[in-house]
Amino acid sequence: MRISIGLFAIAAFAAQNATEQPKFEVASVKRAECSMENSIDPGMVTLKGFPLKAVLAEAFQVKMDQIEGPSWLDNECFDLIAKMPEGVGKDRMPAMLQALLADRFKLAAHMEDRPRNVYALVVDKGGPKFKESDPNAPNQRFLRFTFGGGGIKGSVTMAALARYLSGRGYGPVLDFTGLNGKYDIDLAWAPDPAFERSGPNAAVHPDPAPASAPTADLFHAIRESLGLKLEPRKEPVGVLVVDHVERVPTGN
Repeated sequence: MRISIGLFAIAAFAAQNATEQPKFEVASVKRAECSMENSIDPGMVTLKGFPLKAVLAEAFQVKMDQIEGPSWLDNECFDLIAKMPEGVGKDRMPAMLQALLADRFKLAAHMEDRPRNVYALVVDKGGPKFKESDPNAPNQRFLRFTFGGGGIKGSVTMAALARYLSGRGYGPVLDFTGLNGKYDIDLAWAPDPAFERSGPNAAVHPDPAPASAPTADLFHAIRESLGLKLEPRKEPVGVLVVDHVERVPTGN
């Protein structure tokens, strides 16, 4: 299925008509060294050293490995500093980034489903090894992440867990568990540096070879700790296809 997103038809991702699409009041876009620092203060958005692919991912709310376009999107980085309109919430930032990309980079793109190598998150033969969360438990809304190593602990849906695992660098992970509640999980593993890279180019494998990844400790930990497993499959995945984008943004 193909959904066109022309230069100014980006309102398909927003509730308003294109004429009412929110835009940044002012914005500066300049080429920069890659570093990926960001802050969203009241009224201001600052993305420093972001590869353009990462900006696209923020704008269209997709993973970087769900974007197909010129190879330079991975390593051409920019500083983006923009002022948000008064009274417009942070939830409108993706729509404003879309408008900015169309204006400054002459972006034209479309979404379509494409068959991709993915991992299906499924229940292992022994059943899940975790319990449904108590909604009245203190701090049940908070998740803890282990930095440097690999880990996630707290109350989470399986769909959210799949999204988190998708960002680890092994490729897209889709939820096929059939478990629809929120569950208390405690998952830790030793990251595989061959996949779980850090820095601006992390987790951008366009179409991984699943046969080589299940030896990583993450796959073992998911089975032993959670009673789930990651099963390689071929599934349709929504992909943002960049039809046109300028390498040099128009002036500020």
